[in-house]
Amino acid sequence: MTDAEVEDLLRRSAPRVLAALLRRYRNFETAEDAVQEALLAAATQWPAEGVPDSPLNWLITVASRRMTDLLRSEFASRQREDRLATRVPADAFVAPPADAVESKKDDTLTLLLLCCHPSLTPPSQIALTLRAVGGLTTAEIAHAFLVPEATMAQRITRAKQRIKAAGARFDPPPEAERADRLLSVLHVLYLIFNEGYTASSGPDLQRTELTREAIRLTRIVHALLPDDGEVAGLLALLLLTDARRPARTGPDGSLVPLAEQDREKWDRECLGEGITLITRTLANARIGPYQLQAAIAAVHAEAARAEDTDWTQIVGLYQLLERLDPNPMVTLNHAVAVAMVRGPRAGLALLEPLDADDRMSRHHRLHAVRAHLLEQAGDREAAEAGYRRAARLTTSLPEQRYLQTRADGLALIRRRR
Repeated sequence: MTDAEVEDLLRRSAPRVLAALLRRYRNFETAEDAVQEALLAAATQWPAEGVPDSPLNWLITVASRRMTDLLRSEFASRQREDRLATRVPADAFVAPPADAVESKKDDTLTLLLLCCHPSLTPPSQIALTLRAVGGLTTAEIAHAFLVPEATMAQRITRAKQRIKAAGARFDPPPEAERADRLLSVLHVLYLIFNEGYTASSGPDLQRTELTREAIRLTRIVHALLPDDGEVAGLLALLLLTDARRPARTGPDGSLVPLAEQDREKWDRECLGEGITLITRTLANARIGPYQLQAAIAAVHAEAARAEDTDWTQIVGLYQLLERLDPNPMVTLNHAVAVAMVRGPRAGLALLEPLDADDRMSRHHRLHAVRAHLLEQAGDREAAEAGYRRAARLTTSLPEQRYLQTRADGLALIRRRR
């Protein structure tokens, strides 16, 4: 097995190992430290000595033994041996025999639900999910979000402390809370993907390590909940969107908008999987927002050229989405679709209510979309001002350069007239 294959195996095994320790010891922070040490031991030993017959069993056994050492040290240093007997079973400090360790139950979903606990803010949920379930190091997560490693370490530590303070346990949530908690998990995976697909700041448009991880984790949830329509819808949406990634940047890393992309570069295998998945899901599951977004992405995917896009169908899907999940970003995208069917002025009219939303009035996408529609309507001066304002508001350098280029192009046209 190559080093890359070992790394992939360890990343896939990490959440199950952590879940096994949490189920037994109920101590998030110490369990995660023990798992990381087991993974490090495997990464060091397996390439040289060979992968054991039962990798998961090996990892859980080693992590359990390390957990024992850590708990002994922790409680000894705090002189809490007397209280320990009431909190930890007498046999908890003895690592179970290797042939009894491995659980056939995959607790990855329970771990995801714990990482997305409602007591945490979305940034903390994202960081903890990538650390505990994704298996990314703190340094990797910090790099992906362009923050210092110490800042990310503090965020993850605070998240674990907040979960503990909230009294959360490593158990599936009550049935009454399950649907909302699962939606939180899907939202976090969606946010991770979006940050990877269009980085909110920095010199690069995309961070493929995040899009890849979001898809991998969503596949895990789909495998555990194959009949859940929204899980399948999210996976289809991520696949269909990520399929465009090879065509989204030029040779110099500049942004290429959807209408100008070379569709021959789109990942056909990814598109096929996404279209098949959403087609099957829409026929068998109760419709939801992620399914509708995936259906919109599928309509784009099925058009061989931008001008072949069935915008009338997309408008209809956005109308359904606005009824199911009304939010400013849906309205923004709906306006673009309406403009393609009824003209730019109709799209601009849909944007007007968004000016009253403080979040949207400061968001570069509202000004970029309005500038685009104004340009289509022939109001080049207002379009130029809109592009420049959008460029000032975004912290993504590729988006900034693209918007400034659009503005400069309009300025040049106006000067020539």
